[in-house]
Amino acid sequence: MAMSAGQDDGEPIMDMNTTPLIDVMLVLLVMFIITIPIQTHAVKINLPVNNPNPPPLIIKPEFNTVSVDLKNNITWNGSPVDLATLRTYLDTTKTMVPEPELHIQPDPYSRYARVDEMLSVIKRSEVSKVGFVGNEQFANFAK
Repeated sequence: MAMSAGQDDGEPIMDMNTTPLIDVMLVLLVMFIITIPIQTHAVKINLPVNNPNPPPLIIKPEFNTVSVDLKNNITWNGSPVDLATLRTYLDTTKTMVPEPELHIQPDPYSRYARVDEMLSVIKRSEVSKVGFVGNEQFANFAK
């Protein structure tokens, strides 16, 4: 007969067996350690070289701004224009060396159809340096 430590032989053991829990936790710990990528301590940085003759500063070329305001008026650098005049201005800027950038800035409350008309004129003019500016105004517009 085995010796019981203060319990009758017929009573169930009320303590939880934590051995399987500890085994599972150790397996998970080992798997976690294995899956961690090896960290490298080297940081590659390209440091600038002290050049006695630095390259000349690049002068930013001119830019023109085309915008559509709240009343759906198209403006060229702040002056109102119609679509035919806009096309003339765009054709003129294409012949300039270097070609100036074209910044497009529609108002968030302008009609989409009017902005689309302006964009179709710009596309047909085949201007190569085009960019949208002021897009951060549309970030909170959809909310």
